[in-house]
Amino acid sequence: MMRLKEPRKEEGRNVTSILETIDVRSGERSILAEFDYLIEAPNWTSDGKYLIYNSLGRLYSFDLGTGESKLIESGFAIHCNNDHVLSPDNSQVAVSHHTHEDGQSRIYIFPLQGGNPVLITPMAPSYLHGWSPDGTTLAYCADRDGEYDIYTIPVNGGIETQLTFTAGLNDGPEYSPDGQHIWFNSVRTGLMQVWRMNADGSEQTQMTSDESNSWFPHISPDGESVAYITYRKGDVAPGDHPPNKEVEIRIMPGIGGEFRTLAKLFGGQGTINVNSWSPDSSRLAFVSYRMKD
Repeated sequence: MMRLKEPRKEEGRNVTSILETIDVRSGERSILAEFDYLIEAPNWTSDGKYLIYNSLGRLYSFDLGTGESKLIESGFAIHCNNDHVLSPDNSQVAVSHHTHEDGQSRIYIFPLQGGNPVLITPMAPSYLHGWSPDGTTLAYCADRDGEYDIYTIPVNGGIETQLTFTAGLNDGPEYSPDGQHIWFNSVRTGLMQVWRMNADGSEQTQMTSDESNSWFPHISPDGESVAYITYRKGDVAPGDHPPNKEVEIRIMPGIGGEFRTLAKLFGGQGTINVNSWSPDSSRLAFVSYRMKD
């Protein structure tokens, strides 16, 4: 079982990062920009004007109109990984930042326009993935006593609530737009698969069942579709999601059912760790990579 422990600074200069979008109906891919270093995990803002991504421990805003990137000031939070989520009103961003005390990931919140971070999860490691549509709750993956499970916590901090209790990695929790469900991925059946549960943790239901390792389900704003990334069986350990692999972005109905492949690419870790649907549910943003010689 593995989780990203540090922003991938050691690899940051060894790759070219290609920021792309894909039309989920036609499959047409569009390259927005190429970066001569590592960028990861774009979030699409609700006004459709910007993508928020992380690079080498910091967060940036990419202007879709001008193609320019701008650093988001984050105070002492300069070791952020690719688990970052925007608040429903887009006024704030929550991040997983590796603290200087012990290097472990904890969740912080600060204004999207920049500002000082506020600690939400004193316990570590905690890896953010979801923000409830009503703005009150965060969902995350956390290691407690040697087991990675899914937890929720009030957005202002407080007592965390454990939702999964099965052995093995449970990861990537994300709320459905109506707030009734949390989608996640779990290795409990042997391979990593996509699951869904009620927001209180009840009725945990397997939503994919195939010979791939499936990670990070992301629900479209209209609730009609779920996109996720897959690794080929045998390419990775089921509980690992490394970079620099041949992967697929797949899509399936929001109620479950047959998937179809949207794109095949070189990527994995960093490609689509967080929800990157466009506000109108027509496109996904993602990052593919090219290794340097």
